[in-house]
Amino acid sequence: MAANTTSPESLYDDYEDYPDLEENAGLRNSMHILSMVIYSIAFLLGVAGNSLVIFITGFHMKRTVNAVWFLNLAIADLVFTSFLPLSVAYIALGFHWPFGKLLCKLISTVAFLNMFASVFLLTVISMDRCVSVTCPVWAQNHRTPRLASLVSLGIWIAALALSSPYFVFRDLRGSPVEENTTHCYNNFALSESFQSEEIVKLGEYRAQTLVLTRFVVGFLVPFVIILCCYGIITVRLKGTRLTRSNRPFKIMVAVVVAFFICWFPYHVFSFLEMSAARLTPGLQAFLVVGIPLASSLAYLNSCLNPFLYVFVGQDFREKLRTSILAALESAFSETTGQTLTKSKTSVEVECHTL
Repeated sequence: MAANTTSPESLYDDYEDYPDLEENAGLRNSMHILSMVIYSIAFLLGVAGNSLVIFITGFHMKRTVNAVWFLNLAIADLVFTSFLPLSVAYIALGFHWPFGKLLCKLISTVAFLNMFASVFLLTVISMDRCVSVTCPVWAQNHRTPRLASLVSLGIWIAALALSSPYFVFRDLRGSPVEENTTHCYNNFALSESFQSEEIVKLGEYRAQTLVLTRFVVGFLVPFVIILCCYGIITVRLKGTRLTRSNRPFKIMVAVVVAFFICWFPYHVFSFLEMSAARLTPGLQAFLVVGIPLASSLAYLNSCLNPFLYVFVGQDFREKLRTSILAALESAFSETTGQTLTKSKTSVEVECHTL
């Protein structure tokens, strides 16, 4: 296994040099075309949809805790989707990168910044929902847009720190096969020479560490927390009459489920890719198809949320009779904590005294 990954078509980590590369050439070309189509759709929908969400939550409606959460989610997705034309151009040019080393580093860094920021925001939103349902009086007194903004700032700092290694390892190199072709790739060994066994092992170790870290920190732990929070919420709301709180709850469940569906395949294929050189030709062909599809799903996640905000939580016919702006404002409205304050329980009183 090479210390660097050389095939640049996947979203963040690149394909390995598979021994049956020529046999899979036709399949790979088909996947390249499909990837360009999906990336273009994600760019158009993502930029338009997330820009609208930013306009509404940032400038059109009252600043609330929910608005802060959704605003930051939209910013993360907008920044990411804005870089998609570079990926489309990269594939269209036969994986020649003419945009310089800085953009080569930024496109990978921004991708992982989006991933970490999104999952951390979803985790904090789930915790916020849980506190609002279990301790509504306490939440009403302490849950403020200013606190949400400070938490969001901390999330961005953490996401930037976790994505910074990709800025370091992303590099340019000339193609060993094609003249006048430059690849943007992950140089985990930080070396242009891979003849030394020590350098190869160092690169492999760094690559494996990053894959494991982003799975545990950027997926596994957050989703355990999210599932626990929504489990508590479900138990707490069971048998109560909190119809007004169902809309934001269903919206956030839809956003979390969409994130899981879009990102879980990517993490699975990241682990498979680490052992690609030792796989059978059939499994290598499976990776040729699976890696770009998993990467495409991750791309699409950044344009799904605005549509989930509109089409989840209200009756569809009602949305057809109103404007998109009104539907989005309704999706971002604050209701969960307020509806619970009308029926205090001993748990609420206890939370109020904390």
